[in-house]
Amino acid sequence: MVSMSLMMDSSIDSIVTDPPYGLSFMGKKWDYDVPSVQLWEEALRVLKPGGFLLSFFGTRTYHRGVINIEDAGFEIRDQLQWLYGSGFPKNKNIGGGYGTALKPGNEPIVLARKPLSTKSVESNFAEFGTGALNIDASRIPFANDADLQSAAWGRGTDIRKGNYVGSTQSSGKTNIDANPLGRWPSNVIHDGSDEVVTLFPYSKSGKPQGMKKGGVFNAYGKYGSVPVTGYGDEGSAARFFYCAKPSKAERELGCEELAAKRYSHDGRETLIDNAYQRNGSVSGNHHPTVKPISLMRYLIKLVTPAGGTVLDPFAGSGTTLIAALAEGFNCIGIERDAEYVPIAKARCQSV
Repeated sequence: MVSMSLMMDSSIDSIVTDPPYGLSFMGKKWDYDVPSVQLWEEALRVLKPGGFLLSFFGTRTYHRGVINIEDAGFEIRDQLQWLYGSGFPKNKNIGGGYGTALKPGNEPIVLARKPLSTKSVESNFAEFGTGALNIDASRIPFANDADLQSAAWGRGTDIRKGNYVGSTQSSGKTNIDANPLGRWPSNVIHDGSDEVVTLFPYSKSGKPQGMKKGGVFNAYGKYGSVPVTGYGDEGSAARFFYCAKPSKAERELGCEELAAKRYSHDGRETLIDNAYQRNGSVSGNHHPTVKPISLMRYLIKLVTPAGGTVLDPFAGSGTTLIAALAEGFNCIGIERDAEYVPIAKARCQSV
């Protein structure tokens, strides 16, 4: 918070961060609580009017984190879900098939916005470049031409033959072409792992495309032909959501010359004697909560205007900063734990 107090008002375009979850993770002092209202008030001050905040939280303490953000003056706009297959249950086996925990498979992300300083989003965007999401830059790419064709949807213009005051001839246009840039971004993101993808239904073929004679009545008259459209292809429904695949090599990016340290796969300093954690790992980047770079690149593009500056007040091992640099944005990172600063610097210098 001290570092943010030195920054100018309304100087930041977006904030994308992964703060403490308030779980006393690994017994670390930095994770004793979620960020305070006072910290988010400073974040609000340095953010431009209409600027967005994206912040991860844990499933157990999301409510506490978001309340503090809202109490600081932010508008809560949405919640995104990051779905992943690498979680491991921190369970206590009490016998008889009973335990105390579920396998973690998601992390919620709050989407909040600093209130506009003008009367409309359009005027705020014209003045500050903030207030609106970058939809086209965040669209979900189509897998192939068949996937693109499947995204056409069936509500053309003037498709009713009857209307409120009389009748009108249908234009005959049954489908509206999909945007070639991709599907509209969703508030669900996944890591492409088998554990996650198998949760989505697999569709083979689709409903017929074209016109269907309607016999539907309502208070205003009878509808004529109505469109029926379907996918017309096959594949997992996971393709409708952005996939941010983690790379096994990215954790060590730039850290090859740093002193290696053993850490457990869930961040515990004392390894638990089970098959998952028995050996742990040795890494120059021993930060316990490293996010995939592709995930952070996607989130940054969604909320940051072209040429904008991204702030991460909890920089950790620097993943947000790496992602911002890779996308051509300016970035500022703040990290109070001296143990992780060399890791963040080394990783950023490798970009």
